Amino acid sequence: MSVNDDVLLVHGGTPLEGEIRVRGAKNLVPKAMVAALLGSEPSRLRNVPDIRDVRVVRGLLQLHGVTVRPGEEPGELVLDPTRVESANVADIDAHAGSSRIPILFCGPLLHRLGHAFIPGLGGCDIGGRPIDFHFDVLRQFGAVIEKRADGQYLEAPKGLRGTKIRLPYPSVGATEQVLLTAVLAEGVTELSNAAVEPEIEDLICVLQKMGAIIAMDTDRTIRITGVDALRGYNHQALPDRLEAASWASAALATEGDIYVRGAQQRSMMTFLNTYRKVGGAFEIDDEGIRFWHPGGQLKSIALETDVHPGFQTDWQQPLVVALTQATGLSIIHETVYESRLGFTSALNQMGAHIQLYRECLGGSDCRFGQRNFLHSAVVSGPTKLQGADLVIPDLRGGFSYLIAALAAQGTSRVHGIDLINRGYENFMEKLVDLGAKVELPGQALG
Repeated sequence: MSVNDDVLLVHGGTPLEGEIRVRGAKNLVPKAMVAALLGSEPSRLRNVPDIRDVRVVRGLLQLHGVTVRPGEEPGELVLDPTRVESANVADIDAHAGSSRIPILFCGPLLHRLGHAFIPGLGGCDIGGRPIDFHFDVLRQFGAVIEKRADGQYLEAPKGLRGTKIRLPYPSVGATEQVLLTAVLAEGVTELSNAAVEPEIEDLICVLQKMGAIIAMDTDRTIRITGVDALRGYNHQALPDRLEAASWASAALATEGDIYVRGAQQRSMMTFLNTYRKVGGAFEIDDEGIRFWHPGGQLKSIALETDVHPGFQTDWQQPLVVALTQATGLSIIHETVYESRLGFTSALNQMGAHIQLYRECLGGSDCRFGQRNFLHSAVVSGPTKLQGADLVIPDLRGGFSYLIAALAAQGTSRVHGIDLINRGYENFMEKLVDLGAKVELPGQALG
């Protein structure tokens, strides 16, 4: 990729109108691919998006001897783990890049090979995601971890055994780690204060199809009874509710009208309630959801992010762009990632009025309240946005910058758009299909 390929010129002021499709969830598909490692026979995964995280996991699986090939229908992968083997350390490091997905290979590889290697890990720079916690969990199952210069080397000399784990916070990544490790561990594992996101439920469905025994209680407790062996699965990934909400916010901010084919009401109910409170309109049918700005003024709101079933942190950033166009003061309290409001400085550069605070505003006290993090925001609107030079900080923040640039008057230069490829399939083509006036320097797109 050349330097210019990572810059997008956005000529704002045009409503986004038309239809796009969302496919399988970024927060499920790569994890379901990892789960295929646990099986004794091939698995079929459908509705797979063409995003970087999928390509990273595909490469890592192939390094470990898993055959990954396209299936009979578009967006289908067939994963055959029958010849799993150790991978070269340097190859793992090169393939993983900045992704944190390799940490989830630990449990399955310990079961299949008796050892695993994990390189230094990256991911979006939005706050602490302690990798050490994953290693603590694995130790409780009986893993022995040795820190080396190039990463972490894991062994399970006595095998992995079920255990009792209570998460200090209902982390999605830690819950996935426990599920992927516990299903073949000896005995029963009890995980309390677990994450219960729809993507977690879908991963549990995948594992149950493989032969796992997993029970979910109403109090965030998950009980996994270890089994001796797992088979393959045939599964259609649930659609990406986070991408669907991003396009919904884009429709609102640009006064547009977007039909998101594949979007589902059930996993988006909390978002839809908030969208309606702000003044957005939506219409649901069996194939997707239409989102549009119905005219008139948008309303300011008080919003607090939380783990599911609360308002998802990934929904917050795109919606904040729309809230710059709402009348009055909107209050945002971010309780999931302490640094996720950093993206607002660029919106202020474009003409927004957003003030950040260290206090917990507009809701309950959270774990960041006494720790000096700027994790609350007051958005004063409406304000006209002007085009600017923008550098993308992380995945959702990056898409939010795109929305802001599309809603602004004038032209913006958006740097670092390659980061958006991690979680948004064919986003450039989708922008063009919706009538966005965007171009890569030297070549017009739409």
